[in-house]
Amino acid sequence: MIWHILGILAAAYGGLALLLYFFQARLVFYPETGREIIATPGQAGLQYEDIRLTTSDGLGLHGWYIPAPQTHAQPRGTVLFLHGNAGNISHRIDSLQMFHRLGYSMLIFDYRGYGNSSGKPSEQGTYRDAEAAWRYLTEQRRIPSCRIVLFGESLGGAVGAWLAARQKPAALVIASGFTSVPGLARHFYPYLPVRWLARIRYDTEKNLRAIAAPVLIAHSPEDEIIPFEHGQALFAAANPPKRFLELAGGHNDGFIFMRASWVEALGDFLDGHTGAACAQPREPPK
Repeated sequence: MIWHILGILAAAYGGLALLLYFFQARLVFYPETGREIIATPGQAGLQYEDIRLTTSDGLGLHGWYIPAPQTHAQPRGTVLFLHGNAGNISHRIDSLQMFHRLGYSMLIFDYRGYGNSSGKPSEQGTYRDAEAAWRYLTEQRRIPSCRIVLFGESLGGAVGAWLAARQKPAALVIASGFTSVPGLARHFYPYLPVRWLARIRYDTEKNLRAIAAPVLIAHSPEDEIIPFEHGQALFAAANPPKRFLELAGGHNDGFIFMRASWVEALGDFLDGHTGAACAQPREPPK
């Protein structure tokens, strides 16, 4: 009898491991959660351009370019916004308004398979998508890389860290990010060998060690999806100059724009580093 029970448990364990291995993309990407574009920057009083990006593998991505306020003779910089694993660009209007008030131009786009972008999401695909957005800013808009800030929320933080490790942005901001997919999976599935099962990596922590740009890590101790320890580990992995901003609230309600003090801290960080790299070369991380 005991061997029969153990056999059932072993089969169930193996079945769960196989499900995690073959269907993990469905646990990472949620493109169908809020696929419809529900608002535009124009409805929030922001001027914007509707743009299409073309990836290196030929996919078309939908995005918006929002110029800095006309009250600013020259934008303080340009923010490349990399959103999380659910929803689309129309769910980030509040963030766009925040950066607009801070005096920054912005480019926000939907990854492949999200919003009005074509294709199907994948780890390598999101990297290609970010590269397409970077090329748009540096080649078509001719914006110097030292005036481009990468802002990534949640999964977007992993994409931003990957891009920052390969380009030279003015700064990188990661809000509510994780160390890696296997590292996060260990929190939810401590009884499974997730290190060996994970085909999707998103190794944010590893990429941070290769980044010379200033880094701001923002995280909440109350985050119920990505533990606070992940934010602390990312901060420890980052090279100086770096700053940690402690947020409050859960994963989906602890946004930086929700408190004036957080916005001020973000603005101070960006103003202190955007454009500074244009004046002097950076030392590579050791």
